Amino acid sequence: MAWKSKTRNVAVVDTELSADAVEWCPVAPSHDVLACGTYQLHEGVGEEDAPPTRTGRLYLFEFREESSSAPLSELQRLHTAAILDLKWCHVALSGRAVLGMAAATGELQLYTLWDSQEGGGRRLQALSCLEVGAERLALSLDWSTGRMDSSDVRVVCSDSAGGLSLLSLAEGSLVAVVQWKAHDFEAWISAFSYWDTQLVYSGGDDCKLKGWDLRVGPSSPTFTSKRHSMGVCSIVSSPHREHILATGSYDEQVLLWDGRSMRQPLSETPVGGGVWRLKWHPTNRHLLLAACMHNDFHVLHCRRALEGAGGACPVAASYSLHDSLAYGADWSRLTPEEPEERLAEGGGHLRIQDESPTASCDPSVEAAAGGAAPSGTPDAGPALKPDGDAQSLSSLLASCSFYDHMLHVWRWDWTPAACVL
Repeated sequence: MAWKSKTRNVAVVDTELSADAVEWCPVAPSHDVLACGTYQLHEGVGEEDAPPTRTGRLYLFEFREESSSAPLSELQRLHTAAILDLKWCHVALSGRAVLGMAAATGELQLYTLWDSQEGGGRRLQALSCLEVGAERLALSLDWSTGRMDSSDVRVVCSDSAGGLSLLSLAEGSLVAVVQWKAHDFEAWISAFSYWDTQLVYSGGDDCKLKGWDLRVGPSSPTFTSKRHSMGVCSIVSSPHREHILATGSYDEQVLLWDGRSMRQPLSETPVGGGVWRLKWHPTNRHLLLAACMHNDFHVLHCRRALEGAGGACPVAASYSLHDSLAYGADWSRLTPEEPEERLAEGGGHLRIQDESPTASCDPSVEAAAGGAAPSGTPDAGPALKPDGDAQSLSSLLASCSFYDHMLHVWRWDWTPAACVL
């Protein structure tokens, strides 16, 4: 049976400042909450050789698909330092969702999600802040809770001086446990092994992928891989299968690894653009979302590679409606409703309905074979289908792009070809 893969835009927001990070809240009942971070560089003005400044905004949105005119509504915006990364803790802390933010001031900032009893709706409130180092940018963060385990809640953060910081929470306050020099240049990314949270991975502009065992201390890495030929900027541990790791680089390759044998990757997939972010699907263990900078957003189907067959991972879906660097991307845990009857066909481009900086676009625009804006995704063949006995797969995603400062929410429907309207 052939399967049909279609992506369709649901909403778009102009964030005004360059957008580089998006994260759906993984904590129930707030799966409809979406955070977006922005980064804006301002060249020095006034005195000669004045240093540049970096500013940002943290947006909080609520998604309501039944609102066809504006399914994405803004709940809050906070003026902040420029934001390099956002990550929600995968579990509630003291009964509340917590969002972590890596800032250009060299700070890791935490916010809690509150639901105002006075009718003000959901809001983020500052919880804690810690500077990981002077004269550096905090570049990434990861929580140890990727398998929805709250027994050991810690944060790892990387920075522009090549450093890593392991942080813990003491009564809601961030505390530095250990900090060390990990890379010669920018440490673009840091991540936990979600199966053994004493293991940490890092990637840097020195083209190196490294592993660290916190039980023996960070004096030397457990391994150093030079398999990527350019800076390593994305690492994510699989929450579904032990030892599995995905990495991405400016070299435009996505590599899958077995953490027990880091000499050679399980597979190598060229994606046509630098891989800034990778995200595993929250429930489907074989689907990997890649934000590919100069080449849009793609969903890789990794089943054969994970089963030892080798070779590149085929693309199950692509989303190509952004017009700038593809940076932030994430899966929602919301279960979309069954695909609706198609609305009136769009004109082949995104249309902002009004002048508001957070206006939603016409949701009729599609990125699918035969739609208004082809995604380039072929029909999935008989060997490429959802896991198990699933009759179809429908996912909601968010993505953002840099220079055009756009946030998109979109749907991917994967159905047997005979069932596609």
